[in-house]
Amino acid sequence: MKNSFIRSVKISLILVYLVVAAGSIVRMTGSGMGCPDWPKCFGYLIPPTERAQLDWKPDHKYTEGQVIILKEELRVANKNFSSLDSFDEDNWDLYTKHNYVLFNPYHTWIEYLNRLLGALAGLAVLIMTVLSFMNWKKSITYPFISTLILLGMGFQAWLGKTVVDSNLAPYRISIHMIMALLIVLGLVFLLFKVQKKVFSVPVNNTIKIWAWFALLLTLFQIVLGTQVRQFIDIQMHEPSGKWLDPAPIKFYVHRTLSLLVLGVHLMIFWKLRKMKLNVKIFNQILGLIGLEIFTGILMFYLDFPFSSQPLHLIFAALLFGAQTFFILQLMSNRKSYDI
Repeated sequence: MKNSFIRSVKISLILVYLVVAAGSIVRMTGSGMGCPDWPKCFGYLIPPTERAQLDWKPDHKYTEGQVIILKEELRVANKNFSSLDSFDEDNWDLYTKHNYVLFNPYHTWIEYLNRLLGALAGLAVLIMTVLSFMNWKKSITYPFISTLILLGMGFQAWLGKTVVDSNLAPYRISIHMIMALLIVLGLVFLLFKVQKKVFSVPVNNTIKIWAWFALLLTLFQIVLGTQVRQFIDIQMHEPSGKWLDPAPIKFYVHRTLSLLVLGVHLMIFWKLRKMKLNVKIFNQILGLIGLEIFTGILMFYLDFPFSSQPLHLIFAALLFGAQTFFILQLMSNRKSYDI
């Protein structure tokens, strides 16, 4: 039973990372309002593929909650009914949460697939939570952390709804991203707890302090990066096409701090080498920092080539998870030093 629980934790973590990647693609392609309502998409479980499907039709069966576009407004069926030869206002309510009425099948299906991945991740976390209660005798931590993660997934789904209702308010998108990182943190912690072969790293308190500083610095960088992204979300609608010309001061702070992040981790790497410790997860951290800086350079100097933005974000999320795992190794009292 414990092996099943371990697999469920790993699957949940992978799916959450896939949701983060999908969310970044949604943002890159401007598909966030591809489904203007929530949790359905234009009132459908499977969204429309053609604009004509959203026109009002005579002699047509409508179900409660189904959406049409009429006179540049979203209308929602307030009951199940069959339409007559003429439009009846009494059967429809005006959608008032926002005034976004465009239909783009490309955007709709990107957003829809993102939601499907989110639902799949939620189901995986639910299964993980059930399995955690079956293993509570091994550690009461399992069901406690799993339940918190499950509640976090529910809160994250609600945040997704508020993002759509607000017509993609940038600050809400940033909160949505931060919540995703908190879920990653919980899953990484749970994965560390259930892994049998995970080692501790015997280091002094100085390295632990620097490692904590590196983690907090990275988290600050991610939050600052979401602020830069908010600026770009506004600039991308400008006719000039130059999203960082001129760049805000927060961008230059973000770029400079990336070198500080690299420098701090190189110092930790040097201290580990002096102790003759070759920590695999830390080598991966250095690789992720390199990829993060590389994609940042691509975005600035090559005008945001396709896929550079989602890669930049997913590398940041992976880096945060790897750093969390490394911190847990430093703080662990496990006796195995198989590094």
